[in-house]
Amino acid sequence: MCSEGLRERYVNPYTDFAFKLLFGTDLNKEILIGFLNALFDGKQVIEDVTYLNTEHLGSKETDRRAVFDVYCENEKGEKILIEMQRGEQQFFKDRSIYYATYPIREQAIKGEIWDYELKAVYVIGILNFALDDVSSSSFRHEVKLMDTTTHEVFFDKLTFVYLEMPKFHKTEQELDTLFDKWMFVLKNLARLMERPTALQERVFNRLFEAAEIAQFSKENLYAYEESLKVYRDWNNVIDTAIQKGIARGMEEGLVKGMEEGIAKGMEEGIAKGEWMKAQTIAGNLKNAGLSIAEIAKVTGLSEDEINSL
Repeated sequence: MCSEGLRERYVNPYTDFAFKLLFGTDLNKEILIGFLNALFDGKQVIEDVTYLNTEHLGSKETDRRAVFDVYCENEKGEKILIEMQRGEQQFFKDRSIYYATYPIREQAIKGEIWDYELKAVYVIGILNFALDDVSSSSFRHEVKLMDTTTHEVFFDKLTFVYLEMPKFHKTEQELDTLFDKWMFVLKNLARLMERPTALQERVFNRLFEAAEIAQFSKENLYAYEESLKVYRDWNNVIDTAIQKGIARGMEEGLVKGMEEGIAKGMEEGIAKGEWMKAQTIAGNLKNAGLSIAEIAKVTGLSEDEINSL
């Protein structure tokens, strides 16, 4: 164990252990409900949630397995799936859509007639990276099925919410809404040594109590340290790949620059050689008594260039 190496007061919510501890346990259900209500901002009010099995198999044994970070349903039976995505993934959007199929298909009633009525499904992605193909400076994106002609929502029972954490830059003094405060906590919790004065809501009492490392049992401390190690190793892998990519890009750019320089030099050399050859021909024609206009037509030189010979 490496507990002596821990200097933070609160857990890093980007680690698998901490995220599930804070948002995926009955003990801290109040924290999850508070976060979701702040996220939905009055569009719906969640009074209670029931945690569901986070490990799912397809309809056949050979189907791919899916493991969710947090999976629950509210008192209306609506399904809520939350993913903490720690690193960029090439097909992250595809994965989100794929994961959404599980809470949709699970609603099918087996063994009796079913009219296909579905409860709403929400997929929430908390991203520790910025989406490459999203140019908006906004950190929050709410996506639904939309009619591209009318720009109206076509189906309102499937919602994807993506939160790009690197794009959230508000300081404690700039926190206007309850959701701002949640974003601030998620992004900065591991760096805080004291609870910010702006976060006085009751739900944050529970969050800071649950997140304090000094209160962990020996088993939870060990589990957190292991999860933190995995998170740091993952970041190191990503950082190393980025640095190698930058170095390779610079090297390739230097080689390309040299190649382009050589090609340009050869091009300019050939052009200069052709020009000198044209000058020689023009001088000979001038000595032979041809007019300046005729020499210009033959050599392509300007009359001024020919007159200077």
